[in-house]
Amino acid sequence: MKKKINSIAGITLIEILIGVVISTIMMAAMYTSYNVVNSTYSQVTDTAKISQTGRDVVGMIIRDVRMAGYKYFNDDIQTDNAKHIPILITKKDSSNACDKIEIVYGDINYDPSTTPPTQTFERLKITYECKLSTIPDKTVTASATGGALTIGDTKGIKAIYKSKVKWDNALNKWKDPSLDGDVETYLDEILVEYIEDLIFVPIDDEGKVINPPPSSTTNNNKIFSIKLVDILMSVRSKNDFYKKAKPREKKALIDDTRKINKTDKFLRDTIVVSAHARNLGL
Repeated sequence: MKKKINSIAGITLIEILIGVVISTIMMAAMYTSYNVVNSTYSQVTDTAKISQTGRDVVGMIIRDVRMAGYKYFNDDIQTDNAKHIPILITKKDSSNACDKIEIVYGDINYDPSTTPPTQTFERLKITYECKLSTIPDKTVTASATGGALTIGDTKGIKAIYKSKVKWDNALNKWKDPSLDGDVETYLDEILVEYIEDLIFVPIDDEGKVINPPPSSTTNNNKIFSIKLVDILMSVRSKNDFYKKAKPREKKALIDDTRKINKTDKFLRDTIVVSAHARNLGL
């Protein structure tokens, strides 16, 4: 019996330690690989999200620019030309964080419930502008005094807002969406946040930049000469993207004073497109 017991092979302490070391090395390698894959995946998804969000908003702006100046045949709305400029661009200044564009075009409201069916001509104004975001940054905690988050807690984050209003032909003014009872109109709806800049450049039928942009008081003889609107939108990531902070520069359209040159860890995507104002000058 003693011989049988003594002949049974066992595992020594050294062998156990070797197994633990090997397992630890394998776990460390697996964890490192996971971190690399997860980091790469996060960067890819963040890049795609920023690009897709920006392009969705730019696509909306393009569709509205193409509609600028459109009116239905037999449209009987008597308009104030100064208030119905098809494309009105306001450049960035002390009161505007980025460029602002107002687009006016006609629409029709068809009601099949009446006998005979009725149709009412309408005039719409769409506005895209860049302002301080009103959505608090969730990475910011409330103040030590227990106060609620305020606009200041957004860290100066800018967002693109869209408004849609209708013309009141009887009162000769644009309606207030908060009072008109129309579910189709709205004021200052946030489209996208973390905007660095938004630029609109009007171009005439000769391919020349109209500077300053036409308005009721400036270059008013070129209001219907706009054939293209170049659009630049620069958007950044919400969180740090790169591991190290270094100077990162993004060019602007025409005006070098609008180029972005910052030292940080954010990812930025700049989208530049041209929208054809096909209804102007017809």
